[in-house]
Amino acid sequence: MESNARERESLSRKLQRHGYPVTAVDTGAGALRRHYEAALILLNVDLSDLDGIEICRTVRDSSAVPIIIVTARASELDRILGLRSGADDYIVHPYGTRELIARIQAVTRRCRTSQHNSASAGSDLLRYDQLTINSRTRRVELSGTPLKMTRKEFDLLLLLAANPDTVIDRHTIADQIWDGSLSSRTVDTHVNNLRKKLNCNDWIITVRGVGFRFATDVGCGIEDDNLSA
Repeated sequence: MESNARERESLSRKLQRHGYPVTAVDTGAGALRRHYEAALILLNVDLSDLDGIEICRTVRDSSAVPIIIVTARASELDRILGLRSGADDYIVHPYGTRELIARIQAVTRRCRTSQHNSASAGSDLLRYDQLTINSRTRRVELSGTPLKMTRKEFDLLLLLAANPDTVIDRHTIADQIWDGSLSSRTVDTHVNNLRKKLNCNDWIITVRGVGFRFATDVGCGIEDDNLSA
């Protein structure tokens, strides 16, 4: 989705030349109406009617479709906001067509791998005390209450929970969840978000200088009405 007609048409032609069918929309409202049809979304956050970051969050709340933000906003804060809103990747103008295609391929490959791993697992369901993680439906429940997770938050939680009491280093996390193209600060941000949503810091333990491990000997659950989903 791209509001500038010239750039939208140019990008559409380039993608079509590489064999990608394209449906282009020029507004956020149009994107929200049609995102269910997409196999992957390229999102320019500078749209004429709606804030692109909010569009990303809205789409992610209802869909696991891969999202790549394509924008001129190049600051670290903008990148963090984009990734925290649920985007799978973030690319800044100016960029080459080959780089964009490579990123599309990488995101698509990660999604296929994640789906394959979930389908191939011996059990779709992980249970730890009051926490339940379903890798097939990508649903997380705490004391029977569903928790909203972005794609990356769910993938990170599943990676840690599928390897209980095992320290997973930051490089492994970045490689498996973000294809290696991520800063340690963003990993920390996603871990902190998970701790808030799980209403407990004890599920995910920081191993200083190494990474994180998922602890199974805790009894965290919903204790009040302040749980953030």
